[in-house]
Amino acid sequence: MNATPSPTDQKDRRDYAPTSDSTDRTDSTDRADSTDSTDSTDRSDRTDRNSLDGRSEAGGPGGRTVHLDTAGRGRMPAAVRALVADCAAREDRYGPHELEEHLAHVLRTEIHDRLGALLGVPAADTAVVTDAATAFDALVRGLGPGRGDRIWTTPYEGVANLTALYALRDRTRCRLEVVPLREDGDLDLEWMARHIDDDVALVSVVHVPSGRGIVNPVETIGRILAPHRCLYAVDASYAVGQLSVDAARTGCHLLTGDGWRFLRGPHDVGFAYLAPRLRDMFEEAAAHRPPPQNAAVAGLNAALAHHTATLTGPAGHDGLRLLPALRAAVEETPGTELITPGLVQSGILAFRHRELPAALVRRQLAARGVALWKTVAQEIPLLDHPAGTALRASLHHDTTPDDITRFGHALQAVVREERPHPAGPRPAARHTAPAPPVPARTAGPRPPTRRHLTLCPTP
Repeated sequence: MNATPSPTDQKDRRDYAPTSDSTDRTDSTDRADSTDSTDSTDRSDRTDRNSLDGRSEAGGPGGRTVHLDTAGRGRMPAAVRALVADCAAREDRYGPHELEEHLAHVLRTEIHDRLGALLGVPAADTAVVTDAATAFDALVRGLGPGRGDRIWTTPYEGVANLTALYALRDRTRCRLEVVPLREDGDLDLEWMARHIDDDVALVSVVHVPSGRGIVNPVETIGRILAPHRCLYAVDASYAVGQLSVDAARTGCHLLTGDGWRFLRGPHDVGFAYLAPRLRDMFEEAAAHRPPPQNAAVAGLNAALAHHTATLTGPAGHDGLRLLPALRAAVEETPGTELITPGLVQSGILAFRHRELPAALVRRQLAARGVALWKTVAQEIPLLDHPAGTALRASLHHDTTPDDITRFGHALQAVVREERPHPAGPRPAARHTAPAPPVPARTAGPRPPTRRHLTLCPTP
């Protein structure tokens, strides 16, 4: 039985509730940010995040952090952070059901309209999930290829999706094949055209991999696969928000993405485009998984509004304009080398130092106010990793030339201070008096010795 709220409770709700629909207020704020002072908003975002990080600019306290890790987690715009905090406070005061009722229009309609516009598909064919890997796993679990069917993946496949494909192979005894690469690192499209047949049940392609900047030609691959019966899945987690992504032009049946990278939404919320033939199967598999938090969905909706407003401004998809400067900053640092397979590159740049560990360089850059990330071979298991670990820098439309300059200076400083110096001539040995003899110890019981432990793989 529902209790009747007291006059005090009713007053609290009136005082706390927004004056109108929260999404309208957020949209108007975002539009004002984009038309009046998008740059100033982004600068304030940087300052706010630095105050949270506790970092300072190299050369003096109080400076802003150079954020080159949008691929890992984008910095939420101020309006998005405020909305997520508002939803969390509302849920804490009135409970999750009241928050869901308050956000009903956002959760049921508005978020899907925005996703449909972003991906170039009908709003009814979109879904909100916790992350891209969860959506891909839900699809794969519902498939039942035959023993003679083939599944195609690529060397750029991420470990989460690859784990789902291995499970599908073990469950159905289908064959898992890896599309080869050309010498320049691009996918061998001629091989795909020669070997595609109706026994290929699923093709999984990453638009932009997590640890490399290559842009795979997903639309060209879609045209190769179109005449055949296979399902085509595209992981756009590291592409959407920095590149134009159109699921309809791609011709895929499933397109997945994370909302907290280049779209700069909250963590633990993602999205998917589903071809109508997959809707029932996907929803049945997804019903057994927890949905994203309502506050996170509202935050992603606000982030999509901010992203759309930014695209209509002077910047647009303009993060790539600084890629040549970023590459030059790395190449001008002694001992570094770029890791850039493929002919077409995105706003993600991987590199390494031939002598210094990637973890050390990342930590030292962070101490100088530059944030980027370290990648490891296990993230892309099928790719040949002669370098092992590497560093990953990623651009966004709000990255400035000054950010790149500071990054280059910080990287050179780290290498100059941490790089091992070549050994010089050994100093001449000084003549010292011989040490006095050590008296012999009396015999006695020997203490128990510790045996060396070797871990062997289980046969």
